[in-house]
Amino acid sequence: MKRIEHLGIAVESLELAIPLYEALLNVTCYKQESVVSEGVKTAFFKVGESKIELLEASIPDSPIAKFIAKNGPGFHHVAFEVDDIEAELERLQKAGFQLIHERFKDGADNKKIAFLHPKATKGLLVELCQEKSA
Repeated sequence: MKRIEHLGIAVESLELAIPLYEALLNVTCYKQESVVSEGVKTAFFKVGESKIELLEASIPDSPIAKFIAKNGPGFHHVAFEVDDIEAELERLQKAGFQLIHERFKDGADNKKIAFLHPKATKGLLVELCQEKSA
């Protein structure tokens, strides 16, 4: 693991949350995008070396919609940057971690992503991120 790449925060509405986080962080949202495969719309803020990702459900049965229904809006996951996501997934699986994704998927912000199951990390949802090649 290289560093914390971003913190994911589940929100009910990007339209309402973006101005709040722009005021809180004193930075402008630099990107919004939809990730159809995850049923989510995202907004990103650069904060020092890391980022904040806001996540809004775009379909009613998405993981974010289910999370908000169960827990309300708030902290959702921590994402770690890795050099080789396939090698990290293999290493973590061999070490006994339960994976949500055994292979990476395309994610937001030009990333390959995969999640570890929160049961494997005592309740913390962990995302691995690797920059896609240009």
